[in-house]
Amino acid sequence: MGKLLNHKEKIILFLILLAAAFFRLYLIEEYLTFLGDEGRDVLVAYKILHGDLTLLGPTASVGGFFLGPIYYYFMAPFLWLFNYNPVGPAIMVSLFGIATVMLIYKVGKEFFGTNTGLIAAGLYAISPLVVTYSRSSWNPNPMPFFSLLTLYLIYKAVKKNNIKLFILSGFLFGITMQLHYLALFLGVIIFVYILLNHFVYSRNNYISKSIKNYLWIFLGFIIGWSPFLAFEVRHGFPNIISIFNFILASGDTGGSTQFTPTLIDVFFRIFGRLVANFPEPQKVALGAHLDMAIWYYAAFLLGIVSVWFLIKRFIKEYKSRSPEFSKISLLVVWFILGVGLFGFYKKSIYDYYFGFMFPLPFFIVSFFIVNLWKKGIGKFVAISILLILIWLNSLTLPFKASANRQLKQVEEISKFVIDKVDNKPFNFALITGGNSDHAYRYFFTIWQKEPVTIQNVSLDPKRTTVTNQLLVVCEIVPDCHPLGHSVWEIAGFGRAEIVEDWDVSVVKVFKLEHYKGK
Repeated sequence: MGKLLNHKEKIILFLILLAAAFFRLYLIEEYLTFLGDEGRDVLVAYKILHGDLTLLGPTASVGGFFLGPIYYYFMAPFLWLFNYNPVGPAIMVSLFGIATVMLIYKVGKEFFGTNTGLIAAGLYAISPLVVTYSRSSWNPNPMPFFSLLTLYLIYKAVKKNNIKLFILSGFLFGITMQLHYLALFLGVIIFVYILLNHFVYSRNNYISKSIKNYLWIFLGFIIGWSPFLAFEVRHGFPNIISIFNFILASGDTGGSTQFTPTLIDVFFRIFGRLVANFPEPQKVALGAHLDMAIWYYAAFLLGIVSVWFLIKRFIKEYKSRSPEFSKISLLVVWFILGVGLFGFYKKSIYDYYFGFMFPLPFFIVSFFIVNLWKKGIGKFVAISILLILIWLNSLTLPFKASANRQLKQVEEISKFVIDKVDNKPFNFALITGGNSDHAYRYFFTIWQKEPVTIQNVSLDPKRTTVTNQLLVVCEIVPDCHPLGHSVWEIAGFGRAEIVEDWDVSVVKVFKLEHYKGK
């Protein structure tokens, strides 16, 4: 019977991983987001492959500071493997996503049993919000994998009192810190978890034991964070200071300044958005739609009851000083601090900020479902909840909408521009509503047809960087007027006239030459 169950478990796990791979990889190139930020990232990775190494990573989407460079070094081999096709790094992110599903199964099984591991992995595999962030190349997207692996190794290190595991977990934390600055919250979680466990199991010398563990973690962290740290030390820690100031400073940033409403919002979103696939709450009028209100409050209730089950088990294991306490306490500390620390965050909170917590609600809800299964009529309720969650998560698959084909569009437009310059030097400009020109410049770079960048007159008094032709891509159509536009590349080109224009894909392309007069 044991072998039969093990065989059945392997089949279910294989189907879950197959679903995870399908949702993350199916038509990924057709739906790939490829705008200015993505173009910037692949440009850096391309330059790394050609010997131009860097100690700085992407700029944060808000705050104006830089992160560590590790994500660019993750991207580089996949960009090379896919012959400089930007889909390569996106596939890398998808592989991290699939690996996270496997890791959730492993951790869930080890902590709570096979059924919890399988249910948590299965729900995580099909969650539309999770899948969305697993289908594009962006530095925060691998965070769920590294956060979960870091915490799991911390648990193993505490349990075995293993120095190597402490160092390794610190190293992984250093990597995670380079992916997104909110990994700082993860550091607080690690600190409290170690202190709590030593307090429970070694009350006489818990402080000294904790300090030793912190030192080994710090050593690993310095190694994992070293590329970014090297830049910071050399330049007086500009980014580290900016990160702390940004997180702690208040101001009119669009975020909530109230502690409790923020906690309620975050609590709902990690269960309602991640597990139950509820739309963005601010875009839904609950009073006008009964079905949405039921969905919202049912998701909220599911989160509350699931957390209550976990806390109840936590108290039980704490009182008995059971070895199981180290497992339960990891999830409880992760949850309480993960949610609670957002109460001090005074900026707008986006879904991807929860990347370091993505796996957590799936563990908590699956733990509740499995416990419910054991309680008489609870078996029917557990099955119903699971089926409803699967149905809800099937409503908005990422590839149900029409493919955006952004990558192909940018490549097509870039090729058109190159065809119109007649192998002569040219300047390039983009008129857009918020994008940048890096995506186009990436293709110019890999084709070795880079435009000449117009320099300021103080740097180029003879204006040698101004060529005889300026190609302008206008993403604001149909009402686009490049002549006299304030974009530097156009203003720096000087007085010009339009000699040709074309409609290409979703944009309009203009060819400008210097004004010759009548």
